[in-house]
Amino acid sequence: MDPTGLGLPPLAAAFVFGLLGGAHCIGMCGGIMSALTFAVPPSMRSTARLGGLLLGYNLGRIASYMVAGALVASLGTLLTLTPATRVVLQLFAAVMLILMALYIADWWKGLLRVEALGRHLWRHLEPVGRRLMPVVKVPQAVALGAVWGWLPCGLVYSMLAWSLAMADPLTGVALMGAFGLGTLPALLATGLAARQLGGLIRHPATRTVAALTIIGFALWQLWHLLPGGGHG
Repeated sequence: MDPTGLGLPPLAAAFVFGLLGGAHCIGMCGGIMSALTFAVPPSMRSTARLGGLLLGYNLGRIASYMVAGALVASLGTLLTLTPATRVVLQLFAAVMLILMALYIADWWKGLLRVEALGRHLWRHLEPVGRRLMPVVKVPQAVALGAVWGWLPCGLVYSMLAWSLAMADPLTGVALMGAFGLGTLPALLATGLAARQLGGLIRHPATRTVAALTIIGFALWQLWHLLPGGGHG
């Protein structure tokens, strides 16, 4: 099962899925990265320090994705996953991307109902994250990133659907790790250039372009689910 529809090996597909989802990361999480950067006292905003903190945030975030992948894949071992079920999960992943794109562009907020499933957990974790700010040390950044990794996110849920279908905890860990690494370039760039990119990220045109990119990617996936899709 390849969520990209590109016929890639599983880990490569997971990485590309995260990489192509960078438009979502900029639209949904770019504001968070900017806020975390601006929360660092001005006297401590050297490039080296910010780079270390940003890597710390993302290390913690990706670690949480990997834990979630292990938990969901463990659940998959308890289920009977037929080929048809796997296709349904891949269809779910593509539909989640479209819903997320509509949310990013502020065209429709239906995704909030889906993400509400994770809000109960987030309600308990958010106060923990707030107590870690402002972040000035890398261990703090890793801890805050680990909390941030549980933020309700349609893109992550799409990838977890794939982990569920794999039904192997170690594979779930590896897939979510590769996916997290794929999202890294967009979030690092956003964090390091927070002041320059902050307004751009919030601009309606940017969000529209991000949404259209994600919809195009989702339609590509759906095309590959059709009989003979992608084969001429």
